[in-house]
Amino acid sequence: MTTTVSSSVSGFRWPSRWRRPGWLQGAALVLALMVGAPLLVIALSWGDVHADIWVHLAQTQLTRLIGNTLVLVAGVATLVLLLGVPLAWFTATCEFPGRRVFDVALMLPLAVPAYVMAFVMVGLLDYAGPVQTTLRGWFGPQVAFSFRGTTAVVLVMSLVLYPYVYMLARSAFLAQGREPLEAARVLGRGPLAGFLQVALPMARPAIVAGTALALMETLADFGAVAVFNYDTFTTAIYKAWYGFFDLQTAAQLASLLLLFVLSGLYLERRGRGSARYFQTGRRRRSSSRIVLTGPRAWLVSLWCALVLAVAFLVPVGQLLIWLFDGAWRQWDGRYLDLVAHTLSLGAIAAVITVTAAFLLALYRRSYQTRLAGSVVRLATVGYALPGSVLAVGIMLSFNWLDAWAARIQAALGWEVQPIFVGGVLALLLAYTTRFLAAAFGPVETSLDRIKPCIPEAAATLGARPPEIARRIYLPMLAPGLLTAALLAFVDVMKEMPATLLMRPFGWDTLAVRIYELTSEGLWEQAALPGLSIVVVGMAPVIIMVKRSAH
Repeated sequence: MTTTVSSSVSGFRWPSRWRRPGWLQGAALVLALMVGAPLLVIALSWGDVHADIWVHLAQTQLTRLIGNTLVLVAGVATLVLLLGVPLAWFTATCEFPGRRVFDVALMLPLAVPAYVMAFVMVGLLDYAGPVQTTLRGWFGPQVAFSFRGTTAVVLVMSLVLYPYVYMLARSAFLAQGREPLEAARVLGRGPLAGFLQVALPMARPAIVAGTALALMETLADFGAVAVFNYDTFTTAIYKAWYGFFDLQTAAQLASLLLLFVLSGLYLERRGRGSARYFQTGRRRRSSSRIVLTGPRAWLVSLWCALVLAVAFLVPVGQLLIWLFDGAWRQWDGRYLDLVAHTLSLGAIAAVITVTAAFLLALYRRSYQTRLAGSVVRLATVGYALPGSVLAVGIMLSFNWLDAWAARIQAALGWEVQPIFVGGVLALLLAYTTRFLAAAFGPVETSLDRIKPCIPEAAATLGARPPEIARRIYLPMLAPGLLTAALLAFVDVMKEMPATLLMRPFGWDTLAVRIYELTSEGLWEQAALPGLSIVVVGMAPVIIMVKRSAH
């Protein structure tokens, strides 16, 4: 009989005649280094400051960049809470006309990238758009307003990001059951007081987490703010890189943006604190819902319908109108090349990202040390990092590697050529670093569902670790791996700043094409690539809807 030694966080025990696979720890350390190296390079970029450029920035833009970023974050945080929490409460705890439809449909705006929502709304509401044109036909030429500025940016960002709060808050409210509210009612609390004093505090960790996700996406956004010409750190990084041709200054701006991100993560941790809330774990049954009747029921239905229409139905409908009005003519050889580039980059990045996520999850399962926890946290922090920050960090790292490679080539008498910069490798590395956390979640969840006795039985029968991974883990993890691959694929397809900054020559994608068209005000012509991204982006939303249903 084979003796075993305990070495797993999930209960799996490697046979004593084996060592825990050292290559697995090495792979995890490499993945953590992939994330840590660009951040370290960005931090070290302050060793060489170009004073003239910073004087120019300080005199013309820096104050506005900081102010715009703070206002945008505060505005989006407020609006996603005002939209997401009430909608989650109504669909999770109340019964009203259309609840079952709204329960699912209110998540659909997640499929619409912020930059697609931005150019659709500008095309609809600008002076020459159909809304103002119609109003001038009804009320005369005096009707004129500008859909620009801070309010417009905050509204657009909030409409596509409120589902993060809605989804997590809804799950928290469903898990609470009816008992806490019934206890509050026995103590003399009315429905509103019960919500504010009982249900809302119990759901606070989920609400804070959803708001943090929305704010991370807000800080990372480039396309939407570019449509509105609203200067933030992401647009400043792009201008420093392609306007001043100064990668060092772009890195220093990226470090300031990174401070905002890390401050947001810190505040999110402080917001949750050490609070713990007891929940029954039994999901709310339809018989325990609060039945709304009369005007209240129809007002709630009208509010849900209004949010769904503005956040999803109207933009998708306008894209379809533009498509049938002539945008379909964009379907040509160049468009097919864009689709091919987008799909190939997404597929390759998905395979690499899911493989990395599987190795990382297996490492966490096999090692029960503080080092393992720290390595996993570092490797998965990339999702909180804006694509522009990663692009600058990776490009600086690759410039340094190319400098050493050039010296070696010159010493050997070879022709000096760049090896790392300007290729697809740098872009794939940015994708993997950015979206590893999104793929790691489904893979780790699926891996935790595999009972330790299954691989232990295989080990007892003489199976080696590679065979256990191939014949047990991979087949049983197939659903989780497919989900992770789909999430990574769609995220890569929608990613704009990293692609725009790092794409090799001739490797334009659908997101890049949207940026090119919208930067020239060609909203209608951007309808075809925009609608393509929305349609593909609905796949992970459907998966999340199915998960939340269970």
